[in-house]
Amino acid sequence: MDISVIVPLYNEAESLPKLYEWIARVMKENHFSYEVIFVNDGSTDDSWKVISNLQSTFSNDDAVVRGICFRRNYGKSAALYCGFKAAQGDVVITMDADLQDSPDEIPELYRMIKEDGFDLVSGWKQKRYDNKFTKNIPSKLFNATARKVTGIKLHDMNCGLKAYRLDVVKNIEVFSEMHRYIPYLAKNAGFTKIGEKVVQHRKREFGTSKFGLNRFVNGYLDLMTIWFLNKFGKQPMHFFGLVGTLMFFIGFIAVLVVGGMKLYALSHGTQAMLVGVNPYFHIAILMMILGCMLFLAGFLAELVIRNSPSRNDYLIKEEI
Repeated sequence: MDISVIVPLYNEAESLPKLYEWIARVMKENHFSYEVIFVNDGSTDDSWKVISNLQSTFSNDDAVVRGICFRRNYGKSAALYCGFKAAQGDVVITMDADLQDSPDEIPELYRMIKEDGFDLVSGWKQKRYDNKFTKNIPSKLFNATARKVTGIKLHDMNCGLKAYRLDVVKNIEVFSEMHRYIPYLAKNAGFTKIGEKVVQHRKREFGTSKFGLNRFVNGYLDLMTIWFLNKFGKQPMHFFGLVGTLMFFIGFIAVLVVGGMKLYALSHGTQAMLVGVNPYFHIAILMMILGCMLFLAGFLAELVIRNSPSRNDYLIKEEI
């Protein structure tokens, strides 16, 4: 099979028939064998009924319509995870169900994967039709930060229209809300040939956006999480142990300084503040305690990792 198209959706019943017809037309014109996997993320409208009708009407030898329906709304990352797990095509395309992504981009995305040798190609909606202040400006700030942290020079890391080589989606795990950082997940898994293509952004025809401004706050928190897990996930002692040791050492030196100042004052017969009421003494003791706790946290994290069944899970590219 040439292409798997994964469409995560939530309450998009009105747009699904038009989207599928558009995808089918593009595939037929380019003689692709394909499957379309609709992942219904707990929709409360007739989305699943529409998917069922599409599956019974259009599935044949060259085109397969598949549906996955969640019992409740889990989020886009969960939908993509299940879609990736089910995909069978040589090239996997993801797109949103709201008709803002154009299926006409599929042939060129496919060519970039198969002929240009990219592992992943991310869309760049250079000209957008979203609200400038609620989406465009925050999106630019978000992507600038993501480029700086991840080292991946993409203008629109969170674009829903992407193409992947099949082994990419089979070797990454999308969890929580990490769908925003799939290129970074792929890079961490060793898939470094990441490209970008300018794609058309269309105005929404039906329904309303399912994402609010809180996604930008959550996005930054998720970015810090994935960066930390990539850097210290296998060796947490390198972070907690180092920070804990530094805090304990600084606190210990501060205790010695406070004690030394007290002894110096007593030896010269001058009045000195009691060590027990000296605020610097309490700050120093607090730093020593926190340093011990951080060191212990790192030690316990190492014990957990050493006993994890996935501690030696490494991605093998090929064997001969």
